[in-house]
Amino acid sequence: MSTSEIATRDEQNTVATQQTNHLPAPAPTEGTNALMAWAQEASLAYDMAQKLAATSFVPQSLRGKPGDIAAAILAGSELGMKPMATLKSIDIIQGTPALRAHAMRAVVQREGHEIELVESTDSRCVMRGRRKDSEAWQEVEWVTDRARLMGLLGKDQWKKNPKGMLVARATGELCRLIASDALHGMAYVSEELEGTVHGELVQSRAPLSVAALTAPAALPEPTPAPAEETHQVTRDDQAPADGIWDAEAAEDSVDWPETAQPGSAV
Repeated sequence: MSTSEIATRDEQNTVATQQTNHLPAPAPTEGTNALMAWAQEASLAYDMAQKLAATSFVPQSLRGKPGDIAAAILAGSELGMKPMATLKSIDIIQGTPALRAHAMRAVVQREGHEIELVESTDSRCVMRGRRKDSEAWQEVEWVTDRARLMGLLGKDQWKKNPKGMLVARATGELCRLIASDALHGMAYVSEELEGTVHGELVQSRAPLSVAALTAPAALPEPTPAPAEETHQVTRDDQAPADGIWDAEAAEDSVDWPETAQPGSAV
């Protein structure tokens, strides 16, 4: 092989290598674009969460936890809720995100599904619902006997507001039944997980007066000191009718001089 042929071959190899190294990058897929958009949204949500973490607009379960707040905002966005509405609608309970009952009904109804409250008392709640464009109604009933079997009636909120708790339980069950696809994985209401009612507590209370709010707390009455135990001692010249001398009472009595002893001259 001549020198010119070797030079030509080396030149062709160099050109081929350069072309390989400068191939255009593949176009991003739809999934990649969606992931990049979500990452940007997550970064913005975290920045927002850091500013809101210490405010009273954040529920107690999220307060001081910007990471959880950001996650709640992102989850709410997938459900079609704005950030501030999300913070009043989602709780993180034992690491599980959950919608409050009123928020779950709102999400389902916004999708066009129907929910109706048929009956609501302190002992029974009946709700029914049907999917959009469907004629079949699904009915859910919650009664206190059912709650008793699950060991719920001993909880504080079940004692204070059984009517609201029955509505919350029926809400969660009915929404899962007719519109689980609308909940995006948040299938439980907060009331099912922690046993409290948010925004649906109906409890009559007497109005407080200004005097009641500003008056100092009443101090507890002091406990009276126990009465001192006394001993009645009868001397020789005052002996009881049976003639029995109470030696133990005499030893404890202060009636005797320090040097005196029972039976000695006084």
